Amino acid sequence: MADILNNSQQLGAEKYPRKSEKLIQYGTSGFRTKAEELAHVMYRMGVLAAFRSMQKNAVIGVMITASHNDEPDNGVKLVDPHGEMLEASWEGIATKLANVKNEELKSTMCDILEENKIELGKNAMVYVGRDTRPSSPYLAQAVIDGVESVQGCVTDFGILSTPQLHFFVTCQNTNKAYGEPNEEGYFKKLASAFKALRGESADNGQYQHSLTLDGANGVGALKMKILQEYLGNSLEVSIFSSGDGKLNYQCGADYVKVLQKPPHSMQLEVGQRAASLDGDADRLVYFYLDTQGKFKLLDGDKIATLVAGYLKKLVKESGLNLNMGLVQTAYANGSSTEYINNTLGVEVACVPTGVKYLHHRALDFDIGVYFEANGHGTVIFSPTATDMIKKAASDETLPSDQVATAKRLFLLMDVINQTVGDALSDLLLVETVLHAFGWSLAEWDAAYTDLPNRQMKVSVADRNVIQTTDAERRCVEPPGLQTEIDSIVAKFNKGRSFARPSGTEDVVRVYAEADTQANADQLAHQVALKIYELANGVGTVPSLPN
Repeated sequence: MADILNNSQQLGAEKYPRKSEKLIQYGTSGFRTKAEELAHVMYRMGVLAAFRSMQKNAVIGVMITASHNDEPDNGVKLVDPHGEMLEASWEGIATKLANVKNEELKSTMCDILEENKIELGKNAMVYVGRDTRPSSPYLAQAVIDGVESVQGCVTDFGILSTPQLHFFVTCQNTNKAYGEPNEEGYFKKLASAFKALRGESADNGQYQHSLTLDGANGVGALKMKILQEYLGNSLEVSIFSSGDGKLNYQCGADYVKVLQKPPHSMQLEVGQRAASLDGDADRLVYFYLDTQGKFKLLDGDKIATLVAGYLKKLVKESGLNLNMGLVQTAYANGSSTEYINNTLGVEVACVPTGVKYLHHRALDFDIGVYFEANGHGTVIFSPTATDMIKKAASDETLPSDQVATAKRLFLLMDVINQTVGDALSDLLLVETVLHAFGWSLAEWDAAYTDLPNRQMKVSVADRNVIQTTDAERRCVEPPGLQTEIDSIVAKFNKGRSFARPSGTEDVVRVYAEADTQANADQLAHQVALKIYELANGVGTVPSLPN
């Protein structure tokens, strides 16, 4: 064991040394910072992934991506055996290992092995994927070197969407019960179920089977082109921002959601159905121009309500006794929560921001639907629900219409990537529901009207100065900040605002909604200024985008 760890420390010190005293913290989305600061982190995360694999006796995933961030950034996150985010207790271990001095690397590795009762030398298997950033190949190699330095085995999948890696890990660790752990298995599973649900007619009612897609100049555009080959004529997709520009620059789901306007490269016509992915294809938002030419956004809240409404309809018509819940964060628009409670009659749960919190809470339901407002989400079916649906789909004693509905539910489960939010899977899910209802985007949008809202971010010296409670809806630190926010909110009709620290960078994120867009903008701006004042803001004073 000593020889292995000595060699690992030596390689780390020589090829991937820690060069800066800057603390890098494992957050909601793993580590994320400037790519030039990440080589030693990647190497050490390769080591950690191998240790985790040894402990769990399962494949662990490592994804190199910074999602919706611009290209100077990159990041890394570990994927646990069932496709879920890294266990919370290991986030601290990851942060410690990433930040120890070069000469302390071996002793820290020894501590991790001892404290977690890991036997060095056990078989370790790590799956590695990366996005399309120029820095990703080198950083992926650092991960691979880290895994192999402690005698782990690596499967390098090259360029993948983040959800694909989650899918592969889950498939392998379920002995392929969830699917084949490769791209062909992924595309075949999604496309075959989608085409079976669609049937003979690609159009229905006001629904037309053509879609305009913003690929964020990222991996989603590349994978959508491949998926189209499997879909055939069932869905026609015109892809913009397909890789000829900068990743996430003036395009992508985050750009569209935050700035509430189409990608720079896309010229929309009235009524045209359009959607945006983010850089690693785990977020999805829809949008269109109404008859007055006004931009209309259908974000994660709208997707969640569309999907939940359809699922509730299918469950009722199948005669199955399954409880369903919809999980949101504080970012969910107040109108969506009211609609879910009062119109859909579906239970709503609110959790802190972060997929790990939403996913965990969704597991409490037979059918758990979760979407962040940013468009990241999925649906989870419990083992009990899966068994009941599968049985009903082939039960000849049931009425034929109930069996037919159960079959639709069963197929729908294969369209959904239940391991994590997946923009391509979610896109097929939305298209399935719109086709079933025969709806245009305007008809979908008419279900309820969002309160106007605005998001801003404030750069601060240390994001940890902001501490929150009540699912991040109220600040408890620094003293007096929440009182100031409450005072500002009280000035605006239907006002609501909250502030929370980013999970990956030293910024504080502000959300505000009110009765008009002008009021939502002013509310967000006033709260941002107060945070800049009370939470040690740095850099440019917050201002509203033009």
